[in-house]
This record gives sequence, structure tokens and C-alpha cells, in this order.
Amino acid sequence: MSLDRTNVEKIVQAVGGAENIETATHCVTRLRFVLHDENAVNTEALEQNDLVKGHFSTQGQFQVIIGPGLVDKVYEEMIAITGTKRASKDDVKKAAGKKQNPLQQAIKTLADIFIPILPAIVTAGLLLGINNILTGSDIFFAGKSLVQVYPAWNDFASIINLIANTAFTFLPALIGWSAVNRFGGSPLLGIVLGLILVHPDLLNAWSYAQAKVDGTVPSWDLFGWHIQKIGYQGQVLPVLVSSYILAKIERYLNKHVKDSIKLLVVAPVTLLITGFLAFTIIGPVTFAIANAITDGVVYIFNSFPVLGGLIYGGLYALLVVTGMHHTFLAVDVQLIGSQGGTFLWPMLALSNIAQGSAALAMLFVFREQKSKGLAVTSSVSAFLGVTEPALFGVNIRYKYPFIFGMIGSALGGILLSVKHVLASSIGVGGIPGFLSIFAQQWGVFFIGMAIVLVVPFVLTVAFGKISSKRNRLAPAAAAAEQTASHTAATMEVSAASASAAPSSGPAASHVAQASAQAAAGVSSQTAAGTVLEIAAPVEGSLLKLDQVPDPAFASGQMGPGVAIEPADGRVTAPFDGTVMHITKTKHALMLEHASGVQILIHVGIDTVKLKGEGFTTHVGTGDQVKAGQLLLEFDRETIKAAGLSLVTPVIIPDGQPVVDSVEASAAGLQVNGASSVLKVYLSAN
Repeated sequence: MSLDRTNVEKIVQAVGGAENIETATHCVTRLRFVLHDENAVNTEALEQNDLVKGHFSTQGQFQVIIGPGLVDKVYEEMIAITGTKRASKDDVKKAAGKKQNPLQQAIKTLADIFIPILPAIVTAGLLLGINNILTGSDIFFAGKSLVQVYPAWNDFASIINLIANTAFTFLPALIGWSAVNRFGGSPLLGIVLGLILVHPDLLNAWSYAQAKVDGTVPSWDLFGWHIQKIGYQGQVLPVLVSSYILAKIERYLNKHVKDSIKLLVVAPVTLLITGFLAFTIIGPVTFAIANAITDGVVYIFNSFPVLGGLIYGGLYALLVVTGMHHTFLAVDVQLIGSQGGTFLWPMLALSNIAQGSAALAMLFVFREQKSKGLAVTSSVSAFLGVTEPALFGVNIRYKYPFIFGMIGSALGGILLSVKHVLASSIGVGGIPGFLSIFAQQWGVFFIGMAIVLVVPFVLTVAFGKISSKRNRLAPAAAAAEQTASHTAATMEVSAASASAAPSSGPAASHVAQASAQAAAGVSSQTAAGTVLEIAAPVEGSLLKLDQVPDPAFASGQMGPGVAIEPADGRVTAPFDGTVMHITKTKHALMLEHASGVQILIHVGIDTVKLKGEGFTTHVGTGDQVKAGQLLLEFDRETIKAAGLSLVTPVIIPDGQPVVDSVEASAAGLQVNGASSVLKVYLSAN
């Protein structure tokens, strides 16, 4: 896909300009900004940008979704335009972290630790899924597994199981590496610390419960102080806290120990102190805390499975929006380590699918092809376990798909919780998530999958269709009332005109026409459906959209419409409606008609550069306005003196479900507030 530099410039303008960007980087799908003031972001401009598939703010970062591949080009172009220094993800995270409260910082820390080790966990989960297929009973044969029927496959499955289990067996080493690196210490020491906590000489944590019952838990005797000699396989808190202490000790010693003896002092002393603290204080305390947390979560889901499934299954998508879902990675890992499986991950997989189903349903609600394409691509991503494109690109923008996705996910979560469906591993979400589920529970999981596929899809399509129908009927009823009042007004004006002008002829005809059209926006019924006529908000000469000296407008990327070469400096309301947005620079505004149709009026080209100079607004965001009411004034000479074009696009932005098609009036006409310049055909479905 070729890149239009103008669209990149508009992204920069929409986030508040180069001066508002503190730092910026990008990942596989999105630009990541740390902004001085997020209130300066023009979300409407972003949503109208052809490059942008969605946007959201989380954990101190404002993120603009572009898509894989293209985001690299957009970032490079943005650096060239703004002159901003290149930044790494770590640079952006550090800058964003300064803007976060303590809770947000804690969540971010957990995410920074677990996300780097996810590839290993995902790989282990996929391989365990294959092992589950080979060794699970009742999948291919009644009462038997594949390896029981074909023993030659037994050792093959055993090797797969060994490879898959390694990441979970030595999980403290992986966490130690990532956590110590995050806390500013040596990752190598973090690995060694993790391995110390699962040393073969220790009692395996998975055997602790039985050993405690049998009274065979081994211990050390430190001068009368008896310390249990147990490992921490599958545990999270012990290695997290120990890693933090290790990094602090190492950094302290590095500052105070002479370079000539650092090699002999820093690492040995750091590991010795941390190791003793881990086995004597940190390990026992955090082990008890972790088990208490696990027991509490298990108790809730065992005692109140409906409530547990309803809350976690229903609200997981909301956790993703806030970024708090990273917190539960640690809980999942802890459950697998101590309970042999997690009941949270299956609900996560269904939540992915539910949001994907809701996004896909919008394919049958949207009228515009770009939006349809976004619905399909984002839903596929969600079905494969990555929900952000569907959430931020489609579902949250239109609200009801997001809500129906959560409803479907809640129903699926209740089913899985009641039936105690468990995952043997984590990392595989969406439809492939069934590989993480114990094979004997696939049947229930597939029923849950059917629920989250059907319920959000049907509810979203139904609501979308009903909503569109209401949007058609509402303006039709309003139109009848408006038509009656405007007819009366016309008669009054005509009567008044009759006493001052000839009773017939061009003058009388013009007055009647102006009165009848003064409330442009009145809907009419045609064979094609309901039509919304929009009057000229600016007096002047009508132009085709492709005559606008701006490629984003001229190519129709912002949406269909017309343009006007202004003859004066007034912008009036083209219909009765609501002011949805006014830019801080006052050069553009959006209005919404009762039918739900929104229009953008953009005075001049690149007039954002004037920063409001020469513009005076007479209304505010949220104001109810009447047709013909003065909205803003602009000084034509100020705009000309700046070398900018006065051409004013009037646009119907893409992505409006209520809009079926748009017809523009012929170019060359002289138009005013009584002239219809656009006909918007409302959706018939």
C-alpha cells in the first residue's frame, strides 16, 4: 500500500502537533505516543484518517492503530515530519510510567515482566495441546487414548511432553531473568536465582501437599532454626520478590565496590544474601500468601461458580481495555503450578472469540466498505487471540458490539465455571485456545465457543438493524412536524411579502422557496427510502470535492461531500441538530442531525496552522442549534494573508451505519442557506 504523506501529517496534527509529542515509538500494529497533553488530541480527525484503524489511551500511552507492515512506514514518515528523536519501547514505557499512579505502575511492572516470557509459555501451551490430543481419552477412541491404541506413538508423546513442560518446570528461571532485568539487575543472576529455587535437591513444590500429609517435609537446621527445604516450582510471588531484592543488592554493590574486585564480590554476595533471604523469609511468607490467594480464588469459583464465571467472563474485555488483564497472567501461572490447571484462561479464550464475533457482526451493519473491511480483519485477529484491533477499532467506538460481546462472554464464562473447565497451560487464546484445554473437557468448551460465537453476533446484528430502522423513522416523524411548521412559516412570509411585493412573479417565488428550504435537513420519502437534504452552511460557489486543494479531501478519503468557495465569512447550521465537536483552533466543527447523520464543516485548507486566529465561534460543543443559526465567523483576509485556501469542504464522514449513499449537487452553482447541496440517503435496513 502506498503511503500518503498528508495522512501522516494529519495524524501528527490530530495528536496535538509535534510540540505535543514527548516521545514516540511503534510496535507491530500501532504508533505509541507519550503526549504532554492528551486533552489536545483531536479524536474525530484520527477517526476520519484513512490510515487509522482505531486509537486508545492506556498506561500513560496514547496508541494509534495503523496495522502490521504499514505502521513501520508511517513511523518513519512521522519522524521525518516532526524531527522527533527515535525512541525504543523502553524509552516510551519509562516516559509513560512517570504519568501513572501507583496501581497503574504495579500493573505495568507485571506486564513488563510477563510479556517477554510469553513466547516460551505460548510455545509450551501449544505443545501441551498436542500432547493432550495424543494422550487424552475418548478423543479418537472410546475410553482410550491414541497412544494406548497405537503404543508406537507413546515415546513420541513423551518427548513432546518433556519439551512442553520445561518452560513450566523452570518457570522461576524465566521469571527471574525477566524480573531482574526489569528491576535493573543482571538477567544472568536472575536466571541463576530462579534455578536455585527449583534445584533438584529441594522437595518439589508439587509434592509438598502429600509430603505435608505424610509428615515427610525435609528441612534445614540453621542453629536451631528449622527451615523447610522445598522448591518453588510453578510459584510466582517468591521469585518476583526475590528478584526485586537481588536487583537492589546488586545495584548497591556495583556502586560501592571497587572495579578491581567486583567480579569476586558483587555476584557471589548478591546471590548468597538473596538465596538465604529467599529460603528463610521471602519464600515461606510469599508461598503462604500465594497459596492463600489461590485458595481464595478457587473457593469463590467452587462455591459460587455462576458468580465467578459471570464476573470474570463478562468483564475480561474491560480488563483488556484498562490493561489490568496482565495482572491475571501471574494468577493463571500460580493456578497451574499449585492446582494443575487454571479455570481463568478458558474464559479468556471465549472472551477473545466473543469480541471477535461482535466485530464480525458489524460487517452486516456497516454500509461503507472501509468499515466492513476493518470489521472482518479485526474479527479474524480476535478469533486468533489478539482482541485489541476489534476492541478499539470497532466495538468500543460503537459501544453496543462491545457490550454484547461481554454478554456473550459472561454466558460462556458461567458455563465453563459451572462445569469446572480447566486449561493445562496459558498463552493460546481465541479459537486455537481449545488446545490448552484438557481434552476430556473439549465438549463443554466447544459448547461455550458456540455461545460466544452466536450470542454476540445475533444481538449485534439485530440491534444494529433496529437502530438503523429507528434512525430512519425518527427523522421521518420529525420531518412531518418540521414540514408543517415550515409550511406555516412559508405562508406567513408569503402573506407578508404579498403586501410589499407583487403577488406573483420571480420575487414572490424566491421568497417562498427560501422559506421552504430554510430548515434544510427535512427528510422526504422517496422510492429509494428516506432522504436527508443538507443546505449550504456557507454562501458561495459550489465545487466538486476533487477540486479541493488537499488530497485527503479531494480523494474522498475523509468521506463523500462537496466544497464551497466562500463569498462571506459566516458558517450557519444546515439543519436543526447538535454540535458534536469544535476544534480548539475553531476552524472545523461537526454537527449531528436527529437521524444520527453527522457532517464535518472544515473552513479552509490547513487553517489549523492559524491556531484560531481569525475565527470566532458562536456556539459550543453540545449546543442544540436551529437551521440557519450562526455557528462561527471567519476573517477571509486573515486566511488569505497566511497563504491558505478558503475552500471549505462539507463532508459526510465514512463509517456511519445510518448512511446508505450521498448525492452532491452540481458544481458551479451559487449557493446559500436556502440551497440544498447534499442529499443523504438513509439506510433502508
